[in-house]
Amino acid sequence: MAEVITGEAVVIDVPCARFPSRTIALAIDMTVQLVLLFGLNGVAIAAGAGGGLDAAAIAAISLSVSVLIIVGYPTIFETLSRGRSLGKLALGLRVVSDDGGPERFRQALMRALAAVLEIWMTFGFLALVTSLLSSNGKRLGDIFAGTFVITERLPQRRGTTAPLSALPPALASWAAGLELSGLTDATAETARQYLSRYYEFTPAARDEFGQRLAAAVSAQVSPVPPAGTTPADYLSAVLAERRGREQARMMARVTLAGSPVTADGPGGPAVPEPGRPGSSGARAAAEPGQPDGPGRRAATAGPDHSGVTGERPGGFLPPR
Repeated sequence: MAEVITGEAVVIDVPCARFPSRTIALAIDMTVQLVLLFGLNGVAIAAGAGGGLDAAAIAAISLSVSVLIIVGYPTIFETLSRGRSLGKLALGLRVVSDDGGPERFRQALMRALAAVLEIWMTFGFLALVTSLLSSNGKRLGDIFAGTFVITERLPQRRGTTAPLSALPPALASWAAGLELSGLTDATAETARQYLSRYYEFTPAARDEFGQRLAAAVSAQVSPVPPAGTTPADYLSAVLAERRGREQARMMARVTLAGSPVTADGPGGPAVPEPGRPGSSGARAAAEPGQPDGPGRRAATAGPDHSGVTGERPGGFLPPR
């Protein structure tokens, strides 16, 4: 793993590509290049000879084709695919900038030009030495271009799923009484992105951003969470409850648009589906279109934890 500082001063851990996978990817690319090299050169020589060209012209055409394949192939592929050649695509690798951004054209060109020396002219020996000496496995082309190779496809590690999948059970009753009308889409999207990349951050950055985001959300949402709630659990609960209410409202609109036949007759009020007592889905289905507000919260909310001694907005424990 390597620590990368992004343009927004965010420190994230990225998996550096291992030497065996890079070697296999390079072998695939070189095989494709050699096939193209011999095939196109043979066609060019045959066409030149058939066209009555002299030896100098045929040599110029052959040289141009060779440069196009050796330098142009990796440059074009890595630029268009944002850091992946055919070999890297097969092995799940990608070239990225030192700041974690996508590889740019000038970087791809620099890597391809350096490969002529360290891979083609020395049969990969120079690239091998520099990769083994570099902590991030960089060859000379990566050092000159300011890039390195990462692994995109990794097996899912147990226990590293982002805490966004469901509402934490311990916060279910508290979340049912949330006032969410003040939560902006921008703040919710920032919290969602933080949770989706939760395990990519370093522990220090994870704690710092979690505290800051939880404080920002708590300034727009009430009541405050129960004592001892971590920022990750708090944000997960808020987003899960918000998502559940939105889904319930959408289902209520669809039901009303279809004019279902209910116990009150055609076009009458829709009967909500059975659900757990106090669930956001049951409340939203029973009262479609009713906005969040103090009156609704007073009628449906669970136990109020806003009066917990010593609690204040942003008073969260660090994530576990």
